[in-house]
Amino acid sequence: MKSSLRFSTLQRILAVVYLALVASCAEKEKSEADATTASVKIYITALDKSQLLQEHEVATNSTTTPAVTIQVDPSTTYQEMDGFGYTLTGGSALHISNMSAPARTALLQELFGTGAHSIGVSYLRLSVGGSDLDEYPWSYKDLPNGATDVELAQFSLAYDTLYLIPVLKEILEISPKLKLMGSPWSPPSWMKDNKDTRGGSLLPEYQAVYANYLAKYIQEMAKQGITIDALTIQNEPLHPGNNPSLLMLADQQADFIKNELGPTFKSLGIETKIIIYDHNADRPDYPISILNDADAAQYIDGSAFHMYGGEIEALSEVHEAHPTKNLYFTEQWVGAPGDFAGDVAWHNETLIIGATRNWSKTVLEWNVAADEHQNPHTDRGGCDRCLGALTITGDSVIRNPSYYIIAQASKFVPPGSVRMASTALENLPNVAFKTPDGALVTILQNKEATTKTIEIQLGETAVFVEMPAKSIGTLVYKDPNES
Repeated sequence: MKSSLRFSTLQRILAVVYLALVASCAEKEKSEADATTASVKIYITALDKSQLLQEHEVATNSTTTPAVTIQVDPSTTYQEMDGFGYTLTGGSALHISNMSAPARTALLQELFGTGAHSIGVSYLRLSVGGSDLDEYPWSYKDLPNGATDVELAQFSLAYDTLYLIPVLKEILEISPKLKLMGSPWSPPSWMKDNKDTRGGSLLPEYQAVYANYLAKYIQEMAKQGITIDALTIQNEPLHPGNNPSLLMLADQQADFIKNELGPTFKSLGIETKIIIYDHNADRPDYPISILNDADAAQYIDGSAFHMYGGEIEALSEVHEAHPTKNLYFTEQWVGAPGDFAGDVAWHNETLIIGATRNWSKTVLEWNVAADEHQNPHTDRGGCDRCLGALTITGDSVIRNPSYYIIAQASKFVPPGSVRMASTALENLPNVAFKTPDGALVTILQNKEATTKTIEIQLGETAVFVEMPAKSIGTLVYKDPNES
């Protein structure tokens, strides 16, 4: 009897061990399967606001016949992206600075962080001196009427030290690799023929002084731990009606670069990229004519564009004329009070998709923030209807169309991503990228009033997505075998 009991106990022990081994093997097989299964998700923003960057799982098969197929070709690549973002105007920095420390920290983490609840903004444009979205026009060297200072002995970062620089330092703590572009709205008025912050032209006798002024800006910002990656020569050089502003024709810009700014940067060892034009797509002849001048072109990285006129395809016209030079999209406003459906649809199709399909390395919306009255702005031409990506009142934050326009790309397409070829479709505009970690990202827009089943062929892999009517989606495909 005792022998029989011992045998029964041994059987039970062996059975338990066997079951444990089976369970362990099953878990191992599951883990191995999970490790080799691609992660596929899509993040949907519906133009009726029923979804805002809403995450969905994506099927790798479908029982519904797809309405359309998009082919993405990872073997055909174009430009490398520098980033997506905004202009951090003086007014934007003012409102952010005036928030309580906890609220400001949370907001900046949301904007510039890369976590699940952040949108990964990776590029900012700054005004060199004041812009029309400051409290008043100013420069780093304002003087009484009739005074000059050609040695720039009294140069000072001035107003920037109050709000912009402290906020930038907080941002760079969160995102140390954030790229910054400077854009002047006007030289100091004493360097201009009309002695006014608004309009006028740079006097020839002050070209060398102004080149030193711009160089000094870059050097002084560097002393603050702030690297200016790129500099446009003049914001909207053909629009002298803003305040501040400057009229600078193409031949004047070419002369300034080849005779003064380029040589000055070279002699001082300044590596900041020089970018020309920074105005509307209706005048591609402006940057092309400058790039045709070899003496100027040797110093120039590329050209920047806005879209208050012209067609986005003009960027490709400049690329075709000068394929070794880069292209940047640097500004587009949303007019207050905003129209979410119309603004998000147009900006996504024309800029997030359109500008990048036409070689742009950046897509920047206009101001980060304003208050509920679109303040501050200057007099005599300052924009009084520029709706920020954020409306900030105290610690209260409202997220406006530009927030979602940029987030749809910035959250998923980091700097260093490379644009890939994808099928161009009229009612389903799209653009595709490969990120530095190997993810394949496709941004697509269903312009039709019905839900569409869409097959997306990613090389040899196909996935199927349900795109709601009038919506934008960012598809993220992560192959675990890619790194």
